[in-house]
Amino acid sequence: MKASVFCDVVDPWSYLGATRFERAAAMFTILTGEVVEIAYRAARIDSPVDEDRVIAAARISGIELDLDDRVPADSTDAWRLLTWAAESGEVVQRDLLHQLWRAHLLEGADVADAMVLSSRAALAGLPLGTAEALLASTDYAADVDRQRATAREIGAHELPFIVVEADRTLSGLLSQDDYLQAIHQIHRDPR
Repeated sequence: MKASVFCDVVDPWSYLGATRFERAAAMFTILTGEVVEIAYRAARIDSPVDEDRVIAAARISGIELDLDDRVPADSTDAWRLLTWAAESGEVVQRDLLHQLWRAHLLEGADVADAMVLSSRAALAGLPLGTAEALLASTDYAADVDRQRATAREIGAHELPFIVVEADRTLSGLLSQDDYLQAIHQIHRDPR
């Protein structure tokens, strides 16, 4: 089973939803032996975040957000790095994405800063020098633009926006149990 998660590095709802979906996918694999392959794609929705609501939702998932210290940032360079990371496999891309979410939403780091981005890439197992060179270029910028355009075209108006098996969508933050039930339903009822 394949899933594409359209999300953003600077969006706390994306972080919570993707984390819950990943946990549900892992539980589905444990229960059925069927692997859910997850790819992450750039999406951008500029909407205000109700901090009290998102902090409460995060606590349910065992995540302590620090939204007071977050630095407003354009996530384009982060997504260029994440698009490159996907070439090393979905685990590397996921690890880098979580590094960037933690940096932005828990530690108050500037995820538009090349040093922050390249050091997080290194923590995810990617070559530091290659990450630095990529960030000094415009490589993958067109890919990120295409991902964001695709998100708009398929109606991703709420993040995360998850496309499962190319034609089923899950929009916005759901509970881990709801994600698990949706995965089971899609698996039982393929189109």
